[in-house]
Amino acid sequence: MANIEKDAVTGTNTTGHEWDGIKELNTPLPRWWLWTFYATIIFAIGYWVAMPSWPTLSGYAQGQLGYSSRANLVEDMKAQKMERASWQQKFASMDTADIAKDGTLLNYAMAGGKLVFADNCAPCHGSQGSGGPGYPVLADDDWLWGGSLEAIEATIRFGIRGAHGDTRTSEMPVFGGDLSADQIAAVADHVLSLSGAGSANADGAAIFVEQCAACHGEDGKGLRDFGAPNLTDGIWLYGTGRDAVIAQMNKPKHGVMPTWEGRLDDVSIKQVAIYVHTLGGGE
Repeated sequence: MANIEKDAVTGTNTTGHEWDGIKELNTPLPRWWLWTFYATIIFAIGYWVAMPSWPTLSGYAQGQLGYSSRANLVEDMKAQKMERASWQQKFASMDTADIAKDGTLLNYAMAGGKLVFADNCAPCHGSQGSGGPGYPVLADDDWLWGGSLEAIEATIRFGIRGAHGDTRTSEMPVFGGDLSADQIAAVADHVLSLSGAGSANADGAAIFVEQCAACHGEDGKGLRDFGAPNLTDGIWLYGTGRDAVIAQMNKPKHGVMPTWEGRLDDVSIKQVAIYVHTLGGGE
């Protein structure tokens, strides 16, 4: 306290602290700042009393006003559900094709279908239906089971090689034991020639007609009744090139698409079917 003195320039007492000849002034805080600070303390105490605040051993202090953001959310969800009920009933009562013809319902379907697709389908088929190794592209016009709204909806509902009783099922035989390596190679050359990716092979063409045409057709354009792919368009599900074709003939890969009926409600299935149909490859 002995070092406290009055500053000759400002007339303000010092605090007694001094560094390198610089003395610290004991300047009081502005009165407006102090009152603001006191007001925030009072407001905080009032907020703790009125609103949910402190946790307790069995819950939390709920506050005198009884406010609950969870309760507000529940009310908002109820209001939205009631608001959506009318057009959801229309979705449930109408065929997918008729929904797609209604401009208003189509907009709802596109918005809802996009969300359903992002949550359930995009991990395999890509965010824009771009597909990936072993997962079909949904944005082109190449469809194993058909690209109409009805066909797409059936594929989504029942899946492919899934658990549903009406699931779509196809299986390519293992030719590694029935055909020699030379015969398989000849068929691979013929298959590649169908899309212009290889030279014609007469022996392979003859074996193809005998062994493969029942599903893929003599022209190699595939048969949707069997889910057999078109071999003439250069679109490959399990890799491109001669080695990939030979590998698929020796030990075929068979993908599985889940059965979405039961996982998704009827409205969601119709919405995502319409959304997939509009990605660019729908028929």
